[in-house]
This record gives sequence, structure tokens and C-alpha cells, in this order.
Amino acid sequence: MAQALGEDLVQACELQDDSSSLGSDSELSGPGPYRRADRYGFIGGSAAEPGPGHPSADLIRQREMKWVEMTSHWEKTMSRRYKKVKMQCRKGIPSALRARCWPLLCGAHVCQKNSPGIYQELAETPGDPQWMETIGRDLHRQFPLHEMFVSPQGHGQQGLLQVLKAYTLYRPEQGYCQAQGPVAAVLLMHLPPEEAFWCLVQICELYLPGYYGPHMEAVQLDAEVFMALLRRLLPRVHKHLQQVGVGPLLYLPEWFLCLFARSLPFPTVLRVWDAFLSEGVKVLFRVGLTLVRLALGTTEQRLACPGLLETLGALRAIPPSQLQEDVFMSQVHSVALSKQELQREIKAQLARLPESTSGPPPRPKARLDGAQAIFEAQQLAVARGGTRPEVPRIVVQPPEEPRPPRRKPQTRGKTFHGLLTRSRGPPIEGPPRSHRSSTSFLDTRF
Repeated sequence: MAQALGEDLVQACELQDDSSSLGSDSELSGPGPYRRADRYGFIGGSAAEPGPGHPSADLIRQREMKWVEMTSHWEKTMSRRYKKVKMQCRKGIPSALRARCWPLLCGAHVCQKNSPGIYQELAETPGDPQWMETIGRDLHRQFPLHEMFVSPQGHGQQGLLQVLKAYTLYRPEQGYCQAQGPVAAVLLMHLPPEEAFWCLVQICELYLPGYYGPHMEAVQLDAEVFMALLRRLLPRVHKHLQQVGVGPLLYLPEWFLCLFARSLPFPTVLRVWDAFLSEGVKVLFRVGLTLVRLALGTTEQRLACPGLLETLGALRAIPPSQLQEDVFMSQVHSVALSKQELQREIKAQLARLPESTSGPPPRPKARLDGAQAIFEAQQLAVARGGTRPEVPRIVVQPPEEPRPPRRKPQTRGKTFHGLLTRSRGPPIEGPPRSHRSSTSFLDTRF
């Protein structure tokens, strides 16, 4: 099953890479206007200047100031104001601050601080020849029209090689998955290699565990969950997909494994990543459901796709005007799917999965639901004896065990002074003592 998934993904990526590389020579060697890179670094791209739907410069500066304030006191912000972080991520992190915010959201800055020198050691260690050959064949496929990855000897492809090699050495039992290439490439567009490596580790181990291993067991589970959600939220689309024989494994792995890096316009990809690093895998399901609705939501669209090939073509040919970042993300966040509903559906589908001896069972409990869950897990690790945090936290000591109340002696109808006088003779003359300091009645034998 995993091998079939990998072959489908290779074929899809090769088709897309071949089609996107047809005009690369003419664009790179053509006139000056065609060699111009847009604001994201893509040569000949159409996003050189912000369009009318983009936020104004003043609004961008306001958002930048908010993010600078939040990241300056990150632990306090995550402890008390995570809802504000989530809403700002939904609006989109300013491009100038993604390099600062992404490692904070996924917890990569803590991993890098707790493991000094690990990446340098992995980068200097020779990699497994098998994985190195496979990675080397995939390097030219990762965004060939981006200025970082144009040259095989450029810093983009060489940095990508080092990051992917370091992960195979860091997790040799998992090795290399082809879908890690575009994910690491997007990270390298914004981060230095070491930070990109730790972000990749967090994505593979906390956000999507079981996705990039040799068996891809979590992908198969999430495919069943996605079909169940389609049955509940888009029943007519679900019926059409069943009639034409389009299962989720024919289109979903490329979406989820690559985090939509190959399926959406790049500005929209960045907005999806902002929300994904904040809220977790729930965002991927919402984006997938939105794409299916845009492709097959109307009766006319379904009638135009009578077979399997037409349906798959419709899922991969959504008009770019419908994928514009602000309009598309507003539809994504309006999908009626909460974290609790997703967890219930995962639990239900996990119980229905047939037992397989070919690979390990999925472990959905190992997946953390976004930035808040990762932050709390790292704080718990610190409290259990890990590395001390940068900012000191207020530790509230547990209250002491309550002592039993001291019973007041029964003095009604009794005169201890007279009792003591009769039993011990005349009182000793001296300065009067308070009742609390007097212990003569405690020595009396009754």
C-alpha cells in the first residue's frame, strides 16, 4: 500500500515538474522582463506587485508590530493570549516575520536550543548512499523556477540536500520520503538550514507522525477520516466520487504529504502553512474539503465529470481566481469542522481499520494539535527536569497539609486558678504571665 502511494506521488510530481519545467530554459535565457523574480522569488511569476485584494502597507505595518510584540514575550503570549495568536495566524503572518514566527509556533527554537551542535554534526557526517542517491535525483524537482533552486550548485539545492540528508541520519528508521522535498524547500525559502531542519523534524514527528515513514500508516487512516467527513459534510460529492471510483488515496496524499505546496498558488500556500503551524492537522482537512467543494460542489461540475479521469482532472484544475489567498482562506476557516469532531472521527475510523501485519498501526495520539499543544508539552518537559526556559516562570508551591484545629479547653463551670491553688499551695509571686505563655494547667494531672 505504501509503495503504491509512493508511486502515485512520484508520477504526479513528475508530471507537474515536467510541465512546469517546459518553459524554464526560455524564461531563464529570455529577455529581461521574463527573468524578473516576483516578491516570493519565482522567476517570471505573476506576484511581483501586490494586487488590489492585498492588505495596505499601513495594515501590514500594524500586523508586524503586533507580531513583534507577541514574539518578544512568547511564553507569556502562549500562556495567556493564544487566541490572539491563532487569529493573527488566520489573518496571515507578515512575510518579513515568518522566519521568526514559524520556529516559535512549531517549537523548533526549543529543539535547536536543547540540541546544540547536533545539526552541524549531522551535516558533516556522510549520508547513506542509498538515500543520497534518491535525494539527489529529486533535488531538481523542487520548485525549479525559484531563484534559490535554479542552479544545481546553488545554495538552495545544496542546502536542501544537507537538510534532507541530516533527517535521514537523525531518524534512520524512517529514512527519506519524496514528499519531504517540497516541505523542506518551502522552509529553506524562509529559514537558515539549521532552523529549517528542526522545523522539518517538528512537522514530521509532532504535526504529522506516521506520514513520512516507510509504511505511511497515518496517511491511510486520514484518508478514511476524510471520506467520512465528505459523507457527512458533502454527501452529494461523496456519492459522485464513489460512483466514478475516485478514492481518497488518488488525490489526498499529494495534498497532505506536501502540505499543499504543489497544489495551490504560493501566496495561498503560505497562508495555509501559517494556520497549519498554529492549529495543526485540522487545517489540512478543512483545506481539502474546500478544494473538493470548489471542484465538484455544483451539479453542473459533477455532470461534466462522468468518469475517473475527468474527476481527477477537475480536482487538479480549479481556477486560480477561486484560490486567491484571502477569499480561499475565509472559506477554509468557515468549514464546520472542530478539533473535537475531528478527534471523534479519527477514533471511529481507527476502530474500523482492519488489522494489518505489514506495518505498525497508526498512532493518532502521538499527533499534537498545533502550537498550543506543542508549547504545553515543552513546558511540561521543562517542569519534569528539562532545560530551564529563557524567561523565568512563576512557580506556585502547593499548599501545606492543613493541621487539625486546636480545640479550646472546656472551662465552663471550672476555675483552674482555684484548682491549681488547692493542689499546689499558694501561687508563686512574680510578674503576671499571659494565658498563652502559661503552661501550669498542662502539667496538672486530672
